[in-house]
Amino acid sequence: MTEITLVQAVNRALFDAMRADPDVLVLGEDVGINGGVFRATEGLFKEFGPDRVVDTPLSETGIVGAAIGMALYGLKPVAEIQFVDFIYPAFDQIVSELAKFRYRSGGQYPCPLVIRSPYGGGIKGGLYHSQSPEAYFAHTSGLKVVIPSNPADAKGLLTTAIFDPDPVIFLEPKRIYRASTGEVPDGDHRIPLGKASVVREGSDVSVFAYGAMVPVAVEAAQAAAAEGVGAEVVDLRSLVPLDEEAVLASVRKTGRAVIVHEAPRFVGFGAELAAILVEKALYDLKAPVRRVTGFDTPFPYALENLYLPNAERVAHAIRETAREG
Repeated sequence: MTEITLVQAVNRALFDAMRADPDVLVLGEDVGINGGVFRATEGLFKEFGPDRVVDTPLSETGIVGAAIGMALYGLKPVAEIQFVDFIYPAFDQIVSELAKFRYRSGGQYPCPLVIRSPYGGGIKGGLYHSQSPEAYFAHTSGLKVVIPSNPADAKGLLTTAIFDPDPVIFLEPKRIYRASTGEVPDGDHRIPLGKASVVREGSDVSVFAYGAMVPVAVEAAQAAAAEGVGAEVVDLRSLVPLDEEAVLASVRKTGRAVIVHEAPRFVGFGAELAAILVEKALYDLKAPVRRVTGFDTPFPYALENLYLPNAERVAHAIRETAREG
């Protein structure tokens, strides 16, 4: 075990995967000599050279298009989009081409490609460096969407994603890249996609979160516990595939649900979770499902702390939900 930050865990996963398999390579803007804007690829260029750590032009369409071609020819590319806000020029490549190769070829042409990118707020990046577009990709059949919340999960989930035969959108919560450290297993460490984690047990309310909202949810649950409310915090880890069984099991135990994400509320991923609960656990619910989210506006700069869900907002939702029913 080694005590490292989340961004260091991402770096460690890339190092280990590239050492284990010569078909793994990294490409993106400034990923080489500079080691990426957040230093997630630091040191890779020195060890693996320009053939496997490729500094690309400033073209997200080119990065993703080239990576698709590499994957179809048997390589395992890991493409970095410097901020997920910049991914939209490549959106057509991702949703119209990448996501559909396995289906359109009848399973003959898998496309093992990881697109990893920092997402979300928390660094005063304003409206062009703080977006949370996970719902766009979760809506697209053929893509897997994975979001870690801690260093061990970052390494384990990214390693699994790299060796998965399907394309994976791997979103990294930059707000907590260096916020804390955690113990991470050395060597080959993999966590299956589609397996949620109960990070805090509770019996009164289930709180579902992912990425940077997991520590916020835990802090809120601790505040609620001081008032006698036991909140269970479930880290989804991956949105697609979703661990529906874990979601339903938690709500069947507590009878109440609070969903937390920093993306806008309207048609956010929380709406899908709420629909699943209503369809499959309606008679277990003792209170309406609550959502604590970002607002339906562009991401602000000066008012970032008001936009982002915080522990106080989440704790309020937990208390209100616990009182109902």
